[in-house]
Amino acid sequence: MAKNLVIVESGAKAKTIEKILGPSFKVESCYGHIKDLPKKKLGVDIENNFEPTYQIIPGKGKILKKLKTLSKKMDEIYLATDLDREGEAISWHLSQELSHPKKVRIVFNQVTREALKRAVENPADIDMGKVDAQQGRRVLDRLVGYKISPLLWKKVKRGLSAGRVQSIAVRLICEREEEIEKFSFMEYWTISAKFSPSGKARSLQAKLYSLEGKKVKISREEEAEKHAEKIGKAAFRVAGWEEKEKTRSPSPPFTTSTLQQVAGYQLGFSSAKTMKLAQDLYEGQDIGGKERVGLITYMRTDSMRIAKEAQLEARNFLKDEYPKEFIPQRIPIYKNRKSSQDAHEAIRPTKVSRTPASVKNYLSKDHLKLYALIWKRFLASQMEKALIKTSTLDIQGGEYIFKAQATEVKFPGFMRVYKEKAEKESLLPRLKKGAKLKLKEITSRQEFTQPPSRYTEASLVKTLEEKGIGRPSTYVPTISTIRQRRYVNWDRGVLIPTPLARVVTELLVENFSTILDTEFTARMEEGLDTVETGKKKWNRLVEEFYKHFEKELTAAESAMRDVKKEGLKIPETRCKMCGGRMTLKFGRWGEFLACSNYPDCKNTLPVMKKIGVRCPSPGCKGEIIERTSHKGKVFYGCSRFPECRFGSPGEPIDKSCPHCNGPYLVRFRDGFKCPACKKTLKDEIVMKRRIGKIPYKIIKKGSNETRVG
Repeated sequence: MAKNLVIVESGAKAKTIEKILGPSFKVESCYGHIKDLPKKKLGVDIENNFEPTYQIIPGKGKILKKLKTLSKKMDEIYLATDLDREGEAISWHLSQELSHPKKVRIVFNQVTREALKRAVENPADIDMGKVDAQQGRRVLDRLVGYKISPLLWKKVKRGLSAGRVQSIAVRLICEREEEIEKFSFMEYWTISAKFSPSGKARSLQAKLYSLEGKKVKISREEEAEKHAEKIGKAAFRVAGWEEKEKTRSPSPPFTTSTLQQVAGYQLGFSSAKTMKLAQDLYEGQDIGGKERVGLITYMRTDSMRIAKEAQLEARNFLKDEYPKEFIPQRIPIYKNRKSSQDAHEAIRPTKVSRTPASVKNYLSKDHLKLYALIWKRFLASQMEKALIKTSTLDIQGGEYIFKAQATEVKFPGFMRVYKEKAEKESLLPRLKKGAKLKLKEITSRQEFTQPPSRYTEASLVKTLEEKGIGRPSTYVPTISTIRQRRYVNWDRGVLIPTPLARVVTELLVENFSTILDTEFTARMEEGLDTVETGKKKWNRLVEEFYKHFEKELTAAESAMRDVKKEGLKIPETRCKMCGGRMTLKFGRWGEFLACSNYPDCKNTLPVMKKIGVRCPSPGCKGEIIERTSHKGKVFYGCSRFPECRFGSPGEPIDKSCPHCNGPYLVRFRDGFKCPACKKTLKDEIVMKRRIGKIPYKIIKKGSNETRVG
């Protein structure tokens, strides 16, 4: 019969641990937090040192009652919640509710027999530094949410929310959208040439680099043609040859944010999906033995540190699998970011001998993909650097200098196991300085500058981390919240701000400079770190914040624009009932148009989100507007539907096509496409001419004309 009760946060984890610890241990789950601030009131006594009032979370009463009943029958209680601040706070609340005299805290960063045995043999006290940091964060977020949200309800619409990290994330997305909208395409041209050395050496491609000692800048086709004429008459020879060898270091093992980023662009996983899969791998999987086992270490971390025993295990594995030159003489050490808490080590496999191939038959397709990514990244981080040789050939003809470059992997090192991007290798023929070269072909290529990319979940997480905003445990809930609140739409992998997000962001920037300031928010995160280390009291940190916040809140009560009452001005639209001006407002079901003469006139209309682009259907006088399908998917169609059935899955923007002067472009994930000529900015049409006896290609984007000179 079980004599000891172990309490964890998840049912899957409980199942794994109970199998490992055996019959003398009963393992139960509390399913996350059991206590929190009340849902329908502030729950923070501002006048009494910001003291929080905690209540049992609705629905958790039965779970707590079961744990209390079980604890009375046990000799000892082990509080085994997660390692982070939230986990420590859960253990603290459990210790308050369970009256058992023998309650101890145990921590482990991997769910394995060895780690659990060490944890049980070395129990500890609850880390009150982590608890206080969690309380400080919770109180700060409650003050922001419960003080600003009602103001937004009053001034914009009910149901809105604001938050320290959430509002910064939305601001970043909105500002990126503004950059894209203001972007102007700029045309430029590049020139390359094909040269043939004497003898049997193969021809080589080189790009025009400089003219008369200055880097070449060509902005028009006419300039490109003039340069091509001169280049065609020049005699060319080798002006220089340079070889450089550089070492390339492996990437460090994964942190929470880098795992989300790489899983995003390599595997196409959302941040939430990545963390769910990682949680499953951490909590335990059946892999053919008598017990379930955790395959990776704890997945919420900002540290790149690796346990010494794990590094030694990796070295022994490498000795058995690879030649000795792939193993570095010294064990690699990776430096953490300055803002890193370094509470526990990086994400790695619990045993490097469990290769992806050995667990392939026991994991789902997606679990295997993520495990393989973590396994390869960790093993590569313990391997020798790669050696890359870069060769550069300078070719001169008159005042023109062309450059040809090639890259060769001399020693793959860690790249034998893990590459983030495919390495393109190429070779150049060895040519002596002064060797003559025959010009075989000239190519001028039309290019356009590109706008900044919209944020993906992965790139947003990266930006937040770089700015010191949020912590590993906050990234997924932050993105989830801004999507749930309809501040952003998720379209083909990118985050697009809604009109509501832009209105709310504008109001918050105007009235709450501290909350929306990235540097201020980063300093607050650093302040929470100092609370965890015991260098500062959490209520002192909250007090310092509240002094600034209270002043802005008082001013905003009267100064914030009343969008709910006044609406937003839109291009001239008149009320058909009274002739008044129609304004844009935000309601329970989204945006709508309302007469500015309300309450005298109560006319409202469903909003047509006009893009400012005329419908391209022949003879149609409608405009393209944003619509939503019955499944909630955004698409774009004609305002005269059903008379006109024009539709577009992508968002049209009011910019003419640089290819064919078409009236608008359609935005997609990696750029823009023209519906008129069906070309993107990357499409190419080759036009052949001749300069004397030298073939001359013009690669001009967006033209179907072929001219031969």
